[in-house]
Amino acid sequence: MGEGPRIDIPEGQDAIAYVWGEMVPEIGAAASGFSLAVYAHTTLGLREFEAARLRIAQINGCVFCLDWRTERDGHKVEEEFADAVTRWRTTDALDDRTRLAAEYAERYALDHHHLDEEFWTRMTAHYSQAEIVELSMSIGSWLAFGRLNHVLGLDTVCVLPKP
Repeated sequence: MGEGPRIDIPEGQDAIAYVWGEMVPEIGAAASGFSLAVYAHTTLGLREFEAARLRIAQINGCVFCLDWRTERDGHKVEEEFADAVTRWRTTDALDDRTRLAAEYAERYALDHHHLDEEFWTRMTAHYSQAEIVELSMSIGSWLAFGRLNHVLGLDTVCVLPKP
């Protein structure tokens, strides 16, 4: 994994709060607001949401994002879910919407120029236009901010909130 932050973090400071909040407060506050909005205002089901989020975490290699599990109403995806997301092409553990969320996240991150009509036909058969826009914005947030945290080495010093 990484060797720690590539940005100097003052002793006793939370790395994310410092980098996002104090170093670039105008940009960081906006980025943080967008990142939090994805979780606070989603209309997507937990499994679809987590399939896309975890697939981006796997691609980004963000340690914090890989360890994180979104909780809704006291529920989280099962422990084996991350492995199923990795194997989205072949697993029978994912329904069509969840599989499409993982596929879309992967293709969005790695091959967005080749999202063809066949893919969009499948997406529009399972997701409304509003859900596609929401999923696209969510994936964009996770791709950008998970990658930012990993590249700057912040993902190895983030602390998961206590349950």
